Amino acid sequence: MGLTGLARWINAPPDGLLAIRKNIQENHNGFLKGPWNLAVKSFRSTLSQTPGIHLPLERTMFTLQMNDNVFVLLEDPLAPTRADVVQAIADKTAPPNFHPTHYRTTFLTLNPPGALEQLLAQLKARWVPVRQTSTNNAQRGQASGHQLLIEGQVFGIGSDWLVRAGIVTMTGGEMKGMLLEAEYLPLPGLNVGPAADGTSELLSNLLTSVLPNVPDAKTVAVTISEAQWEDVLWDREEDEKAQKEVAQAKERESNGENDDIFVYGLEDILIKRRGDWTGVDRDRRSAFLIIGALKSEGIL
Repeated sequence: MGLTGLARWINAPPDGLLAIRKNIQENHNGFLKGPWNLAVKSFRSTLSQTPGIHLPLERTMFTLQMNDNVFVLLEDPLAPTRADVVQAIADKTAPPNFHPTHYRTTFLTLNPPGALEQLLAQLKARWVPVRQTSTNNAQRGQASGHQLLIEGQVFGIGSDWLVRAGIVTMTGGEMKGMLLEAEYLPLPGLNVGPAADGTSELLSNLLTSVLPNVPDAKTVAVTISEAQWEDVLWDREEDEKAQKEVAQAKERESNGENDDIFVYGLEDILIKRRGDWTGVDRDRRSAFLIIGALKSEGIL
């Protein structure tokens, strides 16, 4: 798995997938590798219906099933973001040891598919699914409870590129454009000088080239800055563990316990980061971008 970029073709025609397939095969010498299928659900909390609890805004939850994993985005509009808390501590409007019970956004990875719904049912949790209603209901969507499906194909271009293209379809059968994803396999990390918004010229150029020449096509790059992604990935337990390890190492150094002549201190020790573009981490980032893109358009 490698560096990945995502784009939305908002006004794609019904034959958009066929047009992309033809363009890839004829102009890029590409080949079909297999299907690309994603399923998205959305839920909202019902806490405000509990006697004695008054909330101006409910919490929301979005799930995206990709292969054997389900990626879950929880949002509490009344909670602060981690960036807000860090800034408040820096401005001294909050105490240095201030830790809210949770932040506005929580992003989880679960498996197997269906486990979350079973857990919510067993706990009688106050969450209800949000489903698209239509007079022309698609049976597969209604049966599964999915709010929308992304169905398409995966193409290979040479040995370095994968391109995924899928049609976004609501449960009522209404088409909502397409999603396109390009993956550059040889590059596992984003160390090529991306733009401030997280885009990569390498990926943008390929996504542009695989789009067919259609008049008035509306395409949008789906990105997230590295600072925003770090905020999403933040884990309280890991952060506290890392801080504790650094404090212990500094204490040992100050006490002269590091008597190895080849140890010079902690200044040049690199912080180990999780790979954003390998294994399930690549899928997590892709899922987060897809959910964010659909949310920003009001589809979810």
